[in-house]
Amino acid sequence: MKQEFEMNMIGELYYFLSLQVKQTAEGIFISQSKYAKDLVKRFGLDGKSHARTPMSTSVKISSDLAGKSVDPSLYRSMIGSLLYLTASQPDITFSVGVFACFQANPKQSHLTTVKHIIRETNLVIAGYFDANWAGNADDRKSTSGGCFYVGNNLFILL
Repeated sequence: MKQEFEMNMIGELYYFLSLQVKQTAEGIFISQSKYAKDLVKRFGLDGKSHARTPMSTSVKISSDLAGKSVDPSLYRSMIGSLLYLTASQPDITFSVGVFACFQANPKQSHLTTVKHIIRETNLVIAGYFDANWAGNADDRKSTSGGCFYVGNNLFILL
């Protein structure tokens, strides 16, 4: 690439697009913990108690037509920030997707649950991948697979 483009090496990558990058001999580790903490502060939730799950199992999801309306731009900002956070926290993907559907007419009940998702503290993520390149002796096809653990929750990548 250096032959085609003018390039400068300015040092090791530590932070890029709200992703913290740590390079070690064991591998490259990517985290959004600083982004998640900043998100909690940005929406004024740093003094609130932390949640252990992204969404309460007792929440009844509905459009809540009789509920009190809230500022749609604040709600959209929260949802957009959470959608970006799903890159490193797949455990919140379902909850964020459910409440993203209410962006046109958000109610207080929706905002309360979105704040609950932001306060969710299960930030421990571990990923495991394996591949056997051209491992099949007959057709030389490769087999690969992987999974993520978010806390104690397993996410399998197919």
